[in-house]
Amino acid sequence: MKSNKFPRIIIGAGASGAGKTTITCAIIKALVNRKLSVASFKCGPDYIDTMFHGKIVGEKSRNLDPYFFSDNTLKFLFANHAEGKDISVVEGVMGYYDGISMKGEASTYEVASITDTPAILIVNAKAAALSIIAEIEGFLNFKEDSKISGVVFNGCTEWMYPELKKEVEERFKGRVRPLGFLPNLPDASLESRHLGLVTADEVEDIEEKLMLLAEAAERYLDMEGIINLANSASEIYFEDVIPPLFFDKIRIAVARDKAFCFYYEDSLALLEKMGAEIIEFSPLNDELLPDEIDGIYLGGGYPELYAKKLKENQSMRSSIKAAIERGLPCIAECGGFMYLLENIEVAEGTFEMTGAFPGKSFDAGRLVRFGYIELEAKRDNMLCSVGERIRGHEFHHWDADFTGEDFVATRPSGKSWPCVFASENLYAGYPHFHFYSNLKFAENFYRACLEWKEAGRDRDN
Repeated sequence: MKSNKFPRIIIGAGASGAGKTTITCAIIKALVNRKLSVASFKCGPDYIDTMFHGKIVGEKSRNLDPYFFSDNTLKFLFANHAEGKDISVVEGVMGYYDGISMKGEASTYEVASITDTPAILIVNAKAAALSIIAEIEGFLNFKEDSKISGVVFNGCTEWMYPELKKEVEERFKGRVRPLGFLPNLPDASLESRHLGLVTADEVEDIEEKLMLLAEAAERYLDMEGIINLANSASEIYFEDVIPPLFFDKIRIAVARDKAFCFYYEDSLALLEKMGAEIIEFSPLNDELLPDEIDGIYLGGGYPELYAKKLKENQSMRSSIKAAIERGLPCIAECGGFMYLLENIEVAEGTFEMTGAFPGKSFDAGRLVRFGYIELEAKRDNMLCSVGERIRGHEFHHWDADFTGEDFVATRPSGKSWPCVFASENLYAGYPHFHFYSNLKFAENFYRACLEWKEAGRDRDN
C-alpha cells in the first residue's frame, strides 16, 4: 500500500453549463503563471475539456472515471500523474451529484469521495440573490460528507459579491468558504458545437483568452485561499496497478490531428509502459502511414468537419485500407470507425473515405446511443475472447448504415444493441473504451501487434 499527500482540489457545479471549464482554466492558468507545476484531470469520459487543460499545463490531462475504474485504479492513475506536482486540479462533470441514473454513480461527488478531495462548488449568480445561498445550503446538506469546502460565484458583479460573501460566512460559519467570483468575460468565452466546446487547437486566440482568464482569476478569485484548500487535502492510499511488460518492443501509429484527437491519454501511456513506441501521424496532412509499424490506432474526433480534406488525401486513405487488408492490427473508435467506411455524408456533399468497410456515416441530427455502456464480445477477436467485457462510452451525432454486430453494448439501464466490427486483427466501431477498465484488452492488442511484427509480414505502405 502506498500513500501520499497530494495538494488537490476538485471543481464542481450545480449543473452543466455553469462555467466549470472556464473557471477551471482560469485557476489552472493563474497557478501556472505563478510558476507552480500543475497536474490536471477531468471527471468522466470527456475528451475536449482535457485538451484545454493540456494547452495550459503543457502536458496531457487525464480522465478520472469511477464507471471505468475500480476505486484503487482511479486513485493510482491520479497519483501517477499528480506525483511531483505542486497542485492538482480536477474538473468535474455535469452537476456535482449527477451521474448514472438517479444513484449518482460516476459523479463529481463520487470522484471527490474516492480521492477524499476538497471540492469547490461553482454557483451561477445571475438573476438571483438570497436564493443562491439556499442552493449552496442544499448542496452542502444533500450528503452528510459533501466534500464541498469552498464556493465560487460565476457571473457575479463586483457590487454583489461582498453581500454574498458576508452571507456565506455568517450562515455557514466556516463550513464552506467563499473563494471569490468571476464576472461575465465575453472576450474570454469558449465556443461550443455539437459535441461540446470547440477543441483548444481550433481556437485561434486561445492564448489571449487564457491570459484574460488568468488575470481575472488573480483579480476576482481568492487564489491564496484556493491553494490553501488544496494543501489541506488528506493522504491518498492506493496500490500500484502493474501492467504486463514485454521484452519485445512494438511501434503503434496513432492518428493525431484536428480530425482525430479523442484519446484517453492513460490508455496510450499504458501501451508505452508495456513496451510500445507511439508514433503519431496525421490522416489529414501525411501522405502515408509511418514506416515499420505493428499496429494502428484511429481515435475519435471530428472527421465530419474535415471530410473534404480527408477525401483529398487519397494516398493516406489507400495506405490505411491496404494495411488493414494485409492484417495490420487496428483499433478504430467512433470518428476513426467513420474514416474506415466508404463515405461520410455532410451538408456539402458525400465524401469518399478509406472504404475498408462498406456503407456511409451521416448526421443523425441528435446524439445517438449517448452514454455509458458495457461491451461484451460475441465472438473471439483481437482484444478478447467471446463473453469477455470492458466498459465504454458512446457520444456522437453521426451514425452509420451498419455499425457491426461482434459485440453487444448494454447500458446500465439494461437497454442493449449490437455493435462493432471485430476480428483477429481488428476492433472498429462507435464505442470508445479505456484500457484500464480491463487490462487484458491492452495485453491482447499488444500481443496481436507483436505477432504481426514477429511474422515478418510485408509492412510497406
